[in-house]
Parts: sequence; structure tokens; C-alpha cells
Amino acid sequence: MIITELIEILQETGYPVFYSHFNVTDDNPAPEPPFMTYIYGPSAHMYADNKVYKEIYNIQIELYTKIKDLQAEKKLEDLFNSNEIPYSSEGEVFIETENIYQKIYEVRLT
Repeated sequence: MIITELIEILQETGYPVFYSHFNVTDDNPAPEPPFMTYIYGPSAHMYADNKVYKEIYNIQIELYTKIKDLQAEKKLEDLFNSNEIPYSSEGEVFIETENIYQKIYEVRLT
């Protein structure tokens, strides 16, 4: 799977999806939660014969919600499962300055 395919799957939630962050301007206000961001984490490439034998990219997906939203989490996790995308949850935090919850998932693209 490539990153564009993953983005299409994330968009199936109906939530806005951004790379890294979104830029808030007068003409482009912040989206209402839930929304997601994604970013590349450290790669996990496999090496052989002094070269990259297989490229493996870790993608961190962050789900933002106003409340602890089990339905939004289930919607995303069901999409991962139905598309046979193994994932792990890296935990969650409440960001007080933004009054928002962040749940972090990680998937691998090969």
C-alpha cells in the first residue's frame, strides 16, 4: 500500500485529513473535530547486500476529538481492519491548551 491509498481510506471516515497540521487563516478556519493528521515516523527499512532491500514506512495517524469519542475511534479502527491494515495505538493525551483529545495510531506501509 502507498500513502495515497492510505489517505483515501482515512477519508472514508468523513473526517478532514491533513498532512502534519493545518494552517489556520482568516479564510481557512480550524476544522471542527473529529479530524486527523498523519506524518511519517522513523522508517523500518530492511537492508541486504549494502542496500535497502525492502522499504517500510511507519505512518503516525493522530485522531483529534472534543470528547473521548469511542465511536470515532471505532470507525477508524474498523476501517483499518476491513482494509487489512495492521495498526497499533500509541496512546492518547488530552491537550489542555486546545481543549482536545488526541489518540495516536501507527501503521506500516511497505
